[in-house]
Amino acid sequence: MNASALEKLCLGLEGTTTDVKWGNDLCYLVAGKMYCVTGLNAPFTASFKTTPEEFAQLTERAGIIPAPYVARYHWVLVEKAGALKETEWAHFVKQSHQLVVDGLPGKLKRTLGRPVAKSKVRRAK
Repeated sequence: MNASALEKLCLGLEGTTTDVKWGNDLCYLVAGKMYCVTGLNAPFTASFKTTPEEFAQLTERAGIIPAPYVARYHWVLVEKAGALKETEWAHFVKQSHQLVVDGLPGKLKRTLGRPVAKSKVRRAK
C-alpha cells in the first residue's frame, strides 16, 4: 500500500470526501466523519477505525500500534505498510468506512450517494 493506492481505494467508497487537518494529515471522511487518515509527508502511515476484536489482534502485529489520541475508539496506526497485505488493507479501510456509516443517523445514511439538493431561496416580493 502507498498513498496513491490508499487514495484510489478511499475515493471509490460511497460518499467519501477529503480534508487536510492539523496541517499535515489527509483525512478521508464520509458525511463529515473521519474513517481513514494518512500523513502528507513520507514515510507512508495510515490510521483507521476497527472493531474491538480486530483492534486487539492488529495491535499485536509488528508495525501496527494503537492510534494516538483515538485508540480508545479502536483506531490503529499502521506505521509500516507491509504489516498488512493488500487484501487486508482493502478489508480494513472498507470496514472502517462502514463502521462510520453505521454510526450515522438514518436520515444522513439515506442521503449518501445522492446529490445534495439545493435549498430553495424565497425572495421577498
